[in-house]
Amino acid sequence: MTKTLFAGGTVVDPVLGRLDTDLVIEGDRIIEIGSGLDGDEAVDCTGKYLFPGLFDCHVHLAYTHINLWRHIHTPLSYNFYLAIGNMARTLEVGITTVRDAGGADLGMKEAVEDELIPGPRMQISVAMMSQTGGHGDGWNPSGTPVVLAPPYPGRPDGIADGPDEVRKKVRELVRSGADVIKVATSGGVISPRDEPTDAHYSPLELEVLVTEAAAAGIWVMAHAQAADGIKNAVRAGIRSIDHGIYLDDEAIGLMLDRGTYLVPTLLAPTGVQKAVEDGAQIPEASIRKAGEVVEIHKESFRKAVEAGVNIAMGTDSAVTPHGSNLGELSLMVANGQNPDQAFAAATIHAARLMGLEEDLGSLEAGKLADLVISATDPLEFDRLADGIEQVWKEGTRLVG
Repeated sequence: MTKTLFAGGTVVDPVLGRLDTDLVIEGDRIIEIGSGLDGDEAVDCTGKYLFPGLFDCHVHLAYTHINLWRHIHTPLSYNFYLAIGNMARTLEVGITTVRDAGGADLGMKEAVEDELIPGPRMQISVAMMSQTGGHGDGWNPSGTPVVLAPPYPGRPDGIADGPDEVRKKVRELVRSGADVIKVATSGGVISPRDEPTDAHYSPLELEVLVTEAAAAGIWVMAHAQAADGIKNAVRAGIRSIDHGIYLDDEAIGLMLDRGTYLVPTLLAPTGVQKAVEDGAQIPEASIRKAGEVVEIHKESFRKAVEAGVNIAMGTDSAVTPHGSNLGELSLMVANGQNPDQAFAAATIHAARLMGLEEDLGSLEAGKLADLVISATDPLEFDRLADGIEQVWKEGTRLVG
């Protein structure tokens, strides 16, 4: 196999640190890091930065925007073609691995794996589980449901009530190809008929859900904004709290005790506000809620950082446009993390959350060759997107 030498650059890595060194890949793996290396082919990285492919642990690649009126008038299959562009824009900002929090199905994942289309590797949840009247229920007073996309073969409806329905729904999602189960343990912002302060699903329902997911060998992620919804999720053994808007001291203590991850998605509430400014048709209740949670969300994140909670980067794109993902890192720094911490949240900590740390998250020898070449320092997050020149996934250059 051909050995490719990345020569003369500065490696920036959450495990190895900052090194002026060479790196060699062979096939899909990193095989050497050090000075004076050689290879069959060379990539000149002089004056450039080399860092691991980034993670986004909360995206929606199958969706492109949150304008509900536009979704109503968009043919279902049209969204599959839009997803190709969403994947490309995600790669272009150096993100080579994502956890899709609802929307992407097994066909999308396999199309990337089989190299029909370029995209980040995915762990998919297929559809979010929700109780009737919860964050995933598209019911409206008119009687006409409005959702980002209707269910179809391969992406079942996510509504389930009571332990027996919850157990069956987990099995349906696993059958559909889910790598992770996503459940709404609270209300949310985009859904107009519930509140972010409301806890959803009983402890018994969540216990059954986590047990059934564990039987299939997979973890659970929670859309969890209400304090009680967060605590119910953590006590049930859910691996990550996504959003975590109303974290209180008890919730933070539980997360520390259990090693639960926080995926903050600080971009999301501001994304709702920006979408409205740009003309998106969104219910008034959702606009109100977005305004109410922005500062509370930031304060909860700051408390989690100070306490030492495990944090992994996630954005909730398409609430904000795909390709604007790195704005999350800037917000994480503005609200309590230092750049090294935020960088680790988007690399090695995210890899650990997803169970991929043996292969990804750093540029150590033996790991998969996911790497990014940038003209700008990767810890200067406000400038990073404009500086990215090449993105490699498993030894194949996909960008640049």
